[in-house]
Amino acid sequence: MSDNILNVTEQTFASEVIDSKIPVLVEFVAPWCGACNRQLPILEAYENNNRGLVKVYKVDIDDSNELSKKYGIRSVPTIILFKDGKPTKTVVGLQSGKQLEAMIPEYQIEPAC
Repeated sequence: MSDNILNVTEQTFASEVIDSKIPVLVEFVAPWCGACNRQLPILEAYENNNRGLVKVYKVDIDDSNELSKKYGIRSVPTIILFKDGKPTKTVVGLQSGKQLEAMIPEYQIEPAC
């Protein structure tokens, strides 16, 4: 599977995550993290199955130190769910597709017809 989860940076975080009208899952990652590499195809599948209902992005902690500090990232992968610009749930470590689905069910919205 290709790497289709887009990166957000300190410069684009507000416009892509904080200002989003739909929930956003953000994975904090590092290129040297094996679990992060294993998480990527699971996130890609999750994004494909929930297109239009949730956005999925990743943040490279080595390139975005200020975001990592702001959100208290101490271990990778860490996934944070943002709703209405605020972090609402955080999970640390490799997550299955079912675990990702469990993070967000109360925020699911019906796609526009």
